[in-house]
Amino acid sequence: MAFNPVFCLKLSSWARALTPQTAETDAIRFLVGTQSLKYDNQIHIIDFDDENNIINKNVLLHQVGEIWHISTSPADRGVLATCYNKPSDSKVLTCAAVWRMPKELEPGSHESPDDSSSTAHSLELLCHLDDTAHGSTACVTWEPTGDGKKVISLADNHILLWDLQESSGQAVLASSASLEGKGQLKFTSGRWSPHHAGTQVATASDTTVRGWDTRSMSQIYCIENAHGQLVRDLDFNPNKQYYLASCGDDCKVKFWDTRNVTEPVKTLEEHSHWVWSIRYNHSHDQLVLTGSSDSRVILSNMVSISSEPFGHLVDDDDLSDQEERRPEEKSQEPPRDGVIATYEEHEDSVYAADWSSADPWLFASLSYDGRLVINRVPRALKYHILL
Repeated sequence: MAFNPVFCLKLSSWARALTPQTAETDAIRFLVGTQSLKYDNQIHIIDFDDENNIINKNVLLHQVGEIWHISTSPADRGVLATCYNKPSDSKVLTCAAVWRMPKELEPGSHESPDDSSSTAHSLELLCHLDDTAHGSTACVTWEPTGDGKKVISLADNHILLWDLQESSGQAVLASSASLEGKGQLKFTSGRWSPHHAGTQVATASDTTVRGWDTRSMSQIYCIENAHGQLVRDLDFNPNKQYYLASCGDDCKVKFWDTRNVTEPVKTLEEHSHWVWSIRYNHSHDQLVLTGSSDSRVILSNMVSISSEPFGHLVDDDDLSDQEERRPEEKSQEPPRDGVIATYEEHEDSVYAADWSSADPWLFASLSYDGRLVINRVPRALKYHILL
């Protein structure tokens, strides 16, 4: 089933990096990073006025290179990190840095930039995260429930934990670990768990997914051959502490219980090409968003493995009690898992799709041709979940 988008915006450059502004919970805001070899690259700040259905766009200059990944501080609305290409001798390295946007562009600012639609603003460099001895940086992930002072970067086969000090003006390498094994092992993506007091991180490298304890930088689980081909992205269920989702070049989306990783709990096979992005809804974890090189965004309902499989909030221990209840006490059959909606507004590979931090029913997707599409969860499903 296809639905009409809330809003479409076409940027003038290739793009593959998208993130909501995590610390902004009042206004709907997304950041998009461009990839241009001819012109200065930019970060587009996209503010969506839901009441009036209007987009307001501001531009930040990112002159250091093409943006491959972008992430925002969970605590400071003005701070973000980028991974970008930087030519070095005869090769190109992907570096990482932490930046601050101008005060007048922070959400809720009372200052109004003049002619904001056409004026490009400058980013303030706070610190670099790239010790070039560690190689190219694939991504930067922030401690999700912290004060914005801890980040992890994945560089080649190294996982690096940084402490941001002096108002994020200095990054101190606190600890690190390396992948061991044959061949050229490289991380492709990583995600910091919002559970376990912020002590667990999941990483993807080739076809393997690993869990790490940030206190000792040691592995706590390993899912070998999690996918038949390269694993592209990961996300933790925000409400179920042991549940992790992965996607990859085998066109599959898989859901794992990290206490028992021998088999996935569920597998989806709805995409026809590489799956680049997977995201749980922050409030309603049965809603799962995926983006793929098949140019489609798919919204799936994974209610059977959500925190509300019987229409009300349950924890993992409650599920074992279901069998012991008398038939008359059992709730009605839970809704079935499956595709809720397929969104086909894109004409190129969809490299990123993510939920708004301010509105749990709204999400954005980005394809390589620079098209940003904002969509909503179908109204009928929204009311079914709420009522």
